[in-house]
Amino acid sequence: MTDLPDSSNPKDKLLQAKIEAALYAAGRPLSKFELAKAAGITSTIKSSAIARNLMSKINSTFEAIQMFELEGDRFVIQLKSNFTTSARKFSSRPLLSTAELKTLSFIVYFQPISGKDLADRRGPNSYQHVRTLKQLGFIKSEPSGRTKIFSTTSRLAEYFGIANDPAILKEQLIKYGFKPKKAPVIQTTSNKA
Repeated sequence: MTDLPDSSNPKDKLLQAKIEAALYAAGRPLSKFELAKAAGITSTIKSSAIARNLMSKINSTFEAIQMFELEGDRFVIQLKSNFTTSARKFSSRPLLSTAELKTLSFIVYFQPISGKDLADRRGPNSYQHVRTLKQLGFIKSEPSGRTKIFSTTSRLAEYFGIANDPAILKEQLIKYGFKPKKAPVIQTTSNKA
């Protein structure tokens, strides 16, 4: 048995429909493992192949919907950025919470920013926010000693329909009223005798 999908095979059509339904319902990127589970198969090679086939169909058929493959064999179905404003009023829940948006704003403004600096500015919940933002493909990280350095990706710019230039992003944040909070200064007390 081959791991490549056969679009004329009714079983493969059903597997593709299950993967399509999972991606639609999730509203977030799903890994090849999650897609295999959704389809009820064990082969991640087949789940990835089916997802790529689905991506080709979706991206050539729909005007407002698109499908992406992200790093790490993850896939997502979403609206194209030029339709998000008109569709937002019909959305039942936002993609990001207010707190996650604030954390994203700090990453955009201060990029590249270390995990420690981000946590100092946004608090310990920022680590969960970073996980969500990375899962969506909006930010990337690079190791730097015992911490990570975060910056935005082109995916963020594509999704929100904004410039992919950090300097322009920073200007846009300031224009819309972003006021960065300074990192707290930790003072040490000295023992004077």
